[in-house]
Amino acid sequence: MWKDYAVACGEEVTCIKMFSQWSWSVQAMCTLLSIFSFSVSDGLVKMCGYILPEAPVVLPFGSNFTAFCILNDHCSSNVKIHANQIIWKTKNVLVPKEQYHVINQTVSSVTFNDISMLPSPLTCNVLVAGTIEQNIYGIEIQLGFPPEKPKNLSCIVIQTQPNRFIQTCTWELGRDTFLNTNYSLKSKWPDGTLHHCIPQKTKNVCNSSTVVFFVYLEVWVEAKNELGEVESDHIAFDPLYRVKPLPPSNLSVNSGELPTVLKLTWINRLDKQPLVLKYKIRYKTVDSTSWTEVPPEDTDSQRTSFTIQELKPYTKYVFQLRCAINFAQIEYRGNEYEGYWSDWSEEVVGFTAEAKPSKGPAVWRKISTHSPGNWTLELTWKELEPSEANGVILGYEVSVSGRPPLSFPVKVYSHVNATKLILNVHNGTYEVRVTAYNSAGKSPTSVLLVSATNSKAPVKDVVAFPKDGKLWVNWTAPREFVSKYIIEWYEECDSSDCSTEWQQEPGMKHSAFLKGDIKPRKCYTITVIPLYANGQGEGKSTQAYLQQDVPLNGPTVQTKKVGKFEAVLEWKPLSVEEQNGFIKYYTITYNTVTGNKTVVIVNASQTEYPLSSLSSDTLYTVQMAAYTEKGGRNGPQFTFTTKKFGEGEIEAIVVPVCLAFLAFTLLGVLFCFSKRDIIKKHIWPNVPDPSKSVIAQWSPQTPSKQFNSKEQIYPEGSFTDVSVVEIEADDKKSLSEPDLKLFDLLKKEKNASEGHSSGIGGSSCMSSPRQSVSDSDEGEPAQNTSSTVQYSTVVPNGYRDQTPPVQVFSRSESTQPLLDSEERPEDQQVLGSDNSTPKRNYFKQNGNWDEAVTDGSHLEKVKQISPINEEDTAGLYDSQMCGSSSEGNEQGVVLPGAFHSSPEGPPMQFEPIRMNTVTDGEMPKCYLPQTVRQGGYMPQ
Repeated sequence: MWKDYAVACGEEVTCIKMFSQWSWSVQAMCTLLSIFSFSVSDGLVKMCGYILPEAPVVLPFGSNFTAFCILNDHCSSNVKIHANQIIWKTKNVLVPKEQYHVINQTVSSVTFNDISMLPSPLTCNVLVAGTIEQNIYGIEIQLGFPPEKPKNLSCIVIQTQPNRFIQTCTWELGRDTFLNTNYSLKSKWPDGTLHHCIPQKTKNVCNSSTVVFFVYLEVWVEAKNELGEVESDHIAFDPLYRVKPLPPSNLSVNSGELPTVLKLTWINRLDKQPLVLKYKIRYKTVDSTSWTEVPPEDTDSQRTSFTIQELKPYTKYVFQLRCAINFAQIEYRGNEYEGYWSDWSEEVVGFTAEAKPSKGPAVWRKISTHSPGNWTLELTWKELEPSEANGVILGYEVSVSGRPPLSFPVKVYSHVNATKLILNVHNGTYEVRVTAYNSAGKSPTSVLLVSATNSKAPVKDVVAFPKDGKLWVNWTAPREFVSKYIIEWYEECDSSDCSTEWQQEPGMKHSAFLKGDIKPRKCYTITVIPLYANGQGEGKSTQAYLQQDVPLNGPTVQTKKVGKFEAVLEWKPLSVEEQNGFIKYYTITYNTVTGNKTVVIVNASQTEYPLSSLSSDTLYTVQMAAYTEKGGRNGPQFTFTTKKFGEGEIEAIVVPVCLAFLAFTLLGVLFCFSKRDIIKKHIWPNVPDPSKSVIAQWSPQTPSKQFNSKEQIYPEGSFTDVSVVEIEADDKKSLSEPDLKLFDLLKKEKNASEGHSSGIGGSSCMSSPRQSVSDSDEGEPAQNTSSTVQYSTVVPNGYRDQTPPVQVFSRSESTQPLLDSEERPEDQQVLGSDNSTPKRNYFKQNGNWDEAVTDGSHLEKVKQISPINEEDTAGLYDSQMCGSSSEGNEQGVVLPGAFHSSPEGPPMQFEPIRMNTVTDGEMPKCYLPQTVRQGGYMPQ
């Protein structure tokens, strides 16, 4: 089938001519079949072209490369494919046509100037029918380097068993070739025999089990790949000089009688004549990391044991051993060779024997005074280090003796198992000796002089700081010779249980590390005390941290004092546990709700700070932070409000106001006191006490008469208020005898009723006080100007032309002030002399007459009354009468008179009084009327 298409399309019939009428797709199919046509007879595929150079192509990095695509004759003649139709691709990426070159109709080339980045594969393709791409041929390209010359070729003969050796050679490969490179180790014997060794696991190591001693070999390495071939430098050696023996076996340690000596023994595994071995021995203590080696000149001879000296007693040691061939002792051209050392043997451990302690324990004391002249002496000493104890310490021997002037006997404590001894002694100077002992003997004696006073020179400039993870203490030594120093230190804490540690240093030192368990972020107080042969100096102290950190908490601030424009803040220093370091400074941050923050830096020694230039009556927020060298931490926030008024402002306002008010009040009181009569007259008038009136017992000599309800003597709400005129003594003289009789009668009535109140009931109107009739002519002048108010109803004992036998006045002489309503009593009723129908005569100020008096003769009689002094009658004219409720009184009338004189006496004349009428709708404010009956007034 494929042949029919091939013949039809290519060999016997011209495809293009026969199928000129076919579509372009059919033509493309014919072209493809022509390209891939093959001969069935020979079974080989006839490709349309190929590429030179043939695959695989190996090229070095950075080189130039040119490839040629050659079309076969049948493709170019039958299929009509031209070389200009060829396109090149690298890994399906089209190569720019600028790199193409058409040599002829069947050959096209492509050139690459640098193939370092050339991807593989490289393919040659043609375009069928102008658009369809068809691959013709492709090649794989490998990039790499030629092998470099191997360097540093060396060979060693390793002993694997007592009589078995392996020769191992190694070399350096050089750079990677990125290609398959083969290496080969070649050895040439003196007779010309050549041996090859091919590396197995790695390309730079080759092992050979054929080892011959006392023969010189020439050895080199060859390297080869597709880009080249190279070999290393040639070396010549005798395998004997390359031997690395096995380490000695069965190593053991034996301790002798001496506590500083140990003996090592072993077995050599290289025993081949004339070979001679040399050794290296090293050892260390179990807890050490550094080794100590035996000098090589002591171990350069063949042996199987060695004794190590100058070891520490009662110490655990670790030993190791290795060996090598000693060419210096071989008579065979080997003096210039060093040889190879074997590996170190396994470790072996040994103990040295006990010895007497090499040093006495360090001794110190603590003195407590509980009573005058007595001490509690606490002696303490340090346990010896293992290197100093040289064995197991079984106990201590302590002796205490007093120095003069003390007569303290020597006390010896032979077997003390603890490191502390407490004694009760007298105040003084003591010498303490302490000795430690083990099974081998006693240690040197340690002596401590316990002095009563620190009289010697102290050290100076004590400083402490962290160094190499420890606290380093440095001080300046005194000028005098110091036998030793005691360094005390304790951790600062808020509780009283702060244990003190100490250590002893030699007198020639002036610095030391603290040997205790020093913790970070803890403050330590360190004291250095110099000890002399005959006393001790005063201790000097300093404080230090091994490691500082930010404070655990910030300070808690509060206000100590708050003013209008200032405030004083105070805080408590942080506790030692909270500090975590030395406090360098504080910061105070304060602000209002809307204001900017203000930061103030405060010295670490301060515990309070004043804030100024604040705003009055303002809320402030304050926060404080403490800082160490590692940073700071804020404390809790605190708020306060400034005062609205400053100190003294309220007093400056209130005191003047109070003084002014007090002065005003005082002036008012003085003014009122000076005007007390006027004030009393207007505010506190004399009001009569009706319960003390005797008017009910005073009976006018008038016949009783029954009245009907229509002709009531005292209509409801009406009575007469009569003012009584006081008559002075001088005025009496001017009166006629009838007038004097009338005056005496009035005086008798007044005296009879003195001390009693009027019988008038009800409320009275307020009125000014009236002048009263004097009780005597000249005996009581004070009463002439008194404010006694007398009021009553004047009842004449006759009516009109009838003359009553006696003029009677109904009155009250109470000294109590009148109410306003009492000064305006209601209308009073006056009865006629014949006890007939009562005639209502109202005598009051601004009052009304209920019934007008029409009898002209009576009016004339009244007018003919002898005149009275105007001053005496002023009260009558000024008095006010309560309004009458009787009917018909609408206009004021003239009161012709209130008194009727007897026929014998001269008439008493009064000025007419104008009265006002009161309407029926008004409520009169006055006393209720009193009914006059025969025998006196009837009380309400």
